[in-house]
Amino acid sequence: MIGRLRGVLAHKSPPWLVVDVNGVGYELEAPMSTFYELPMLGREVSLFTHYAQKEDSVSLYGFASEAERRLFRDVQRVSGIGAKIALAVLSGASVEEFARLVQAGDVAALTRIPGIGKKTAERIVVELRDRAEAIMGGASAMPAAGAPADPLSEATIALQQLGYKPAEAQRMARAAQAEGDAAETIIRKALQSALR
Repeated sequence: MIGRLRGVLAHKSPPWLVVDVNGVGYELEAPMSTFYELPMLGREVSLFTHYAQKEDSVSLYGFASEAERRLFRDVQRVSGIGAKIALAVLSGASVEEFARLVQAGDVAALTRIPGIGKKTAERIVVELRDRAEAIMGGASAMPAAGAPADPLSEATIALQQLGYKPAEAQRMARAAQAEGDAAETIIRKALQSALR
């Protein structure tokens, strides 16, 4: 229904962002991989979107690349996985890294992504292994420009919204933070270290 949006980035606070398209603000939920690619507020942005309608809600998801959107849709085809876990997958690993984990059958690494237990990880490997080659080919994540007021707090909140417990999110963010890091950089480093 809505496949792509191009407009001005009006607000970003992981996992939410608002894109102003000719005076209409579209609120989207996006994975951290997309946040790494976002420009500064007030700049033009173009995002691929996924529109989801349920009995009691309508949601719009935004992605920096077609490969991310395709992975988001593919992961939800695995029984027991919804949009929240699909976003966590994209926030915890790049498209290429996820495809490698699936091809290798690395259940242990997959279970480090919030919301994915051992049985779900095994289902992902079984149901997506033959599609892993097609999943490959997305863009790698790069940190976004611009510095938020309190990057450590923003990173901690974002990690909590991705499914980590408050104490664990705070510990991860503090361990990943380096002087001058933006929130997106702290989050990326924390998620990468969680996969090790």
